[in-house]
Amino acid sequence: MNNEDLTLFRDMARRAFEQEVAPHFEEWEEQHMVPRELWNTLGAAGLLCPDVDEAYGGAGTSPHVTLALIEELSAMGFGGIATGTGIHSNIVAPYISRHGTEAQKQQWLPKMVSGEAVGALAMTEPGAGSDVQGIRTTAVRDGDEWVINGSKIFITNGIHADLVIVAALTDPGKGAKGTSLFLVDASLPGFEKSKKIEKIGQHTSDTAQLFFQDLRVPADALLGDENKGFVIMMEELPRERLGIAAQAISAAEGALAHTIEYVKERKAFGQSVSSFQNTRFKLADVRTEIALNRALYEQCADEYSRGELTADKAAMLKLAACEMQCKTIDDCLQLFGGYGYTTEYPISRYYTDARIQRIYGGTSEIMRELVARSILGR
Repeated sequence: MNNEDLTLFRDMARRAFEQEVAPHFEEWEEQHMVPRELWNTLGAAGLLCPDVDEAYGGAGTSPHVTLALIEELSAMGFGGIATGTGIHSNIVAPYISRHGTEAQKQQWLPKMVSGEAVGALAMTEPGAGSDVQGIRTTAVRDGDEWVINGSKIFITNGIHADLVIVAALTDPGKGAKGTSLFLVDASLPGFEKSKKIEKIGQHTSDTAQLFFQDLRVPADALLGDENKGFVIMMEELPRERLGIAAQAISAAEGALAHTIEYVKERKAFGQSVSSFQNTRFKLADVRTEIALNRALYEQCADEYSRGELTADKAAMLKLAACEMQCKTIDDCLQLFGGYGYTTEYPISRYYTDARIQRIYGGTSEIMRELVARSILGR
């Protein structure tokens, strides 16, 4: 897809979000949940998993198009929806497209494209967050089935999920090298969802704890090879971090646009707030920081589409973009004064939605360690 086509697609997506999301967004934020039907609506509009192959109902686009959807939602201030659809379209679908069998692709991808099946990724556990090697959930082979026991926490789309990719130990003595991935149908007996976890931001992204008690899945639910789950997760992390950076940069751009509008209208001491040197210099810094991060992001997105994005570069991008997002949005909120701390102004939501970005997908501290290893070794 060339730049002109991508621009047209962005315009179409933005119009669809203005029509289908914007009028209801405040209500969904208050309810701390989007309705399940939203997924079907987005699917019908062609706004889920566009880079899934046409053979499975997708549009067969480049990953740039999926990232563009995340960007538009983030810029509009719909942070929770950007996260939920990002997990579904930018993480779960590529896992299946890249590592699934033909039967698995046929079973799940068309439903993910249409919104009939909502996808979630279940790695994090109460005792294993950024340290994926600390996973305790087990899967034991029993004839033609696997029996899964354990729990996962902070799972985005956990409430609405129909399909969950679950990381479990299949060879407990080997730690990370004994981890496998399973495509788990959330309607199976032994699969339980907690009530939604309440968060300080991203209220439209439903987050849950998941429990598996003697949950039986067929042998062909294994995604990729047995004991190769950790390898697959490491392969897919650059794309996940690229998507999080897309959110960070576009949300900062959206926050800046709101701030520019506000400071032009707001008066203090008899003059426009936009005429104060502090305002002008702050916004100059914010715009510069965003531009620098966008340049690195676009370079990384191009590298990813060519299969060249390295894990350490994706870590650098995620670290830089998320730290920038939190800092620049904080600077923007400050220019609103007391109004910035009220929920009446969208800038407050950009602020609370941003904070998780330095934590999920690998914390900023873990990103620094990954980059350091690429320079100095372990």
